Parts: sequence; C-alpha cells; structure tokens
Amino acid sequence: MTTVDNALIVESAISLLLLLIQVPATAILFSRLLKGPRRHPPIEPQQPTLELLGKVSVVVPTLNEALRISPLLAGLSQQSYEVREIIVVDSNSSDGTPDLVKAIQQKDPRFRVMTDDPLPSGWVGRPWALHNGFLFSSEGSQWFLGLDADIQPHPGLVAGLVKTAEAQGYDLVSLSPQFMLKYPGECWLQPALLMTLLYRFDPAGINTDQPERVMANGQCFLCRRSVLAAVGGYSSASGSFCDDVTLARNIAVQGYKVGFLDGAKVLKVRMYEGAMETWKEWGRSLDLKDATSRSQLWGDLWLLTSVQGLPLLIVLTFLLTSPPLAYSFTPPLILLGLNLFLVVIRFAMLIAIAPSYDRKSAKSGWLFWLSPLADPLAVLRIFLSAFHKPREWRGRKYI
Repeated sequence: MTTVDNALIVESAISLLLLLIQVPATAILFSRLLKGPRRHPPIEPQQPTLELLGKVSVVVPTLNEALRISPLLAGLSQQSYEVREIIVVDSNSSDGTPDLVKAIQQKDPRFRVMTDDPLPSGWVGRPWALHNGFLFSSEGSQWFLGLDADIQPHPGLVAGLVKTAEAQGYDLVSLSPQFMLKYPGECWLQPALLMTLLYRFDPAGINTDQPERVMANGQCFLCRRSVLAAVGGYSSASGSFCDDVTLARNIAVQGYKVGFLDGAKVLKVRMYEGAMETWKEWGRSLDLKDATSRSQLWGDLWLLTSVQGLPLLIVLTFLLTSPPLAYSFTPPLILLGLNLFLVVIRFAMLIAIAPSYDRKSAKSGWLFWLSPLADPLAVLRIFLSAFHKPREWRGRKYI
C-alpha cells in the first residue's frame, strides 16, 4: 500500500468521524429553522386604550449609567397612561445617574429613584436591584416591566407589548431588540456572537414547549405581577449572571406561558463599545450556564462546534489543500458538501437577521456581512465562558 493510499484512508476516516459529529447537529438545526415560517410577527408600536390605564410598573436597574441612560428616560417619558410608574433602582452610582432621573422627574412625576439595600450574600447585583424594584412597585399594577438602562424604546412600545401579551395569553414575554452598531470590530464580531443563540434555540416568536429551552431577554422583560409574586420575585434567580433566562425557565416550569418575541420595531439597544468590550462583557453570559444543566450545556457546545465553528474551517481546508475534482463520491466529498450547505445556511441566516441591526451610523458597517468569518472565535468564546464563573460584573466583585 502506497503512502498516497494511506493518506486517503486517513482522510476518509477523519471525514467519517466529522460526519458522525456534524450530521445529527445539522438535523437539529434544520428542524429549528423549519419553524421559522410559524413565528409570531415582530411587535408593532400601538396606541394605548382605556383598559390599559395604569397597568404597568416599569423598573430600571442602574449602576453608573449616566453616559447612556438619557435615551431610555426620554423614551419612557413618551409612553402613555398605560405606565403607572417608572422606578429607577440605583446601586449607589458615583457618576450622577440618580440626578438625571430626578431632573426628568420634575417634568414627569411617574419617575421615582430609589437606592437598593446592600447586596446580600448569594445575590448578583442586577437581580437584586430588580427584586427591590418589584417589592417597591405598586400592587395596583397588573404587569411588571424590567428594562435595562441601555435600551432606546420607541413610542408605543409598552402598549404594543402589553396588548400582544394579553391577546396571546402570555404570563411572561420578553423581546429581542434592534442592535445599534458603531465600530468596525463589533460589526464583525457581534453578529457572530448573537448567532450562537440563534443556533441553540427556536426562532424568536416560536412558543417552546420545553422549559429548559425557553429563551428570554432581560433588556425588555414583561411579567404578570401576580406570577412574579407567586415565584418570589427574582429570588429564584438571585445568584445567576443570566437572571433573565433563569427566571423565565423557572416560571415556565411552574406551567406559565412564556414567550420570546421580535422587538426590533419597538426598541433599540447600544450594548457595548467596540469588539473588545463585546467579547469580554457579552461573551461571558451567552453560555447561559447558570440557567442550564451540565448535560444541556455540553450538548449546546457540541451543536455550536458542529454547525457554526467547524463549517467554514473545513471548507477553507478543502479549498486550500485539495486540487479541484480530486474526489469522487467519497466521505471527504460528502463532508465538503455538508459544510458548504452549512455555510450557505449561515449566510442566509445573516440576511434574515439584518433587520435586527441598525448600521446607519456604523463605521465600516459592511463588515457585518463578513461576520461568518468570526464564527470560530464566537464558538471559542462560549467554550471559554462555559467553564469560568464571573468574578466581576458591572464593577462589582464576586467571590
């Protein structure tokens, strides 16, 4: 047997191994993508009607948000009478965040600012602030709406969200936003990181029957007040760095209806400044390990590796090392075909999520279309985060 024959045997064996890894993952991905046509359409801004009067308490957790909270405050002041109160729970900011809230309070008395109690052992700052806001909010409100300080709500957001939740019978519903991109690095990296979520879960707007596969986004998180009271507020997600998903799954386990919908038409968000901050801050929570069993986490890592991390690398390896038409219908050629198919799917998904990005003011916004090249890095980031518990978050240190 010649050296060439030995090389072909080894290559075929490696190809068969990769096919055994990738084919089942591709089937799972394809089954999720097929649900896309049945998804609930994006939430639309709506005008409130009288039955919504005073139904919603809004709670915003803050810690040194002075540089980015103004668009949120302005957007909330444009929401109508469906909003009973807007409670900003500040965790002793040192940059004047409370002063901005007090200034707008002079024009809109629905705004209130409070300082949460010292952080107890076992709690993460964000769920603790939201829990305090919930306890402080009016019992006359039927809905609790948690919003992050970095979002920019459009007029009609709250009315549209509540009307949709009531019409669809949701007990909890959260929204995916439209992401605002600014710098070249984040235009390239951020969509690849977002894609790790899209590969692992059903599309936004699809009701998921399995509580452990429920997805949620705490940036805009609406829950019936009675339901939140029944589960003890945020106490069941007290130590979670992905408290939104942890709480949503705990609520789903109790039999309540939980939804995750497309909110690109009603809110925008400017999350992080540049690729490095995106890699560090967003990347370390995307693994969702605090809301996920160990077996599910390993399953998600296998799926991401198979259908997002490997395809482009495999295709490039074939293109760079193999002569044209070097293979007949053999395992290597089947492997190449499968991964070309996965790359095509990846670019099709990129087109599908394009409306979820605002790139009008982005520098080198065209790099968005090259974000599939960042997929191996995005998958690597999930691996690194999956086995490392954060020790610092938003300026707070955790032991």
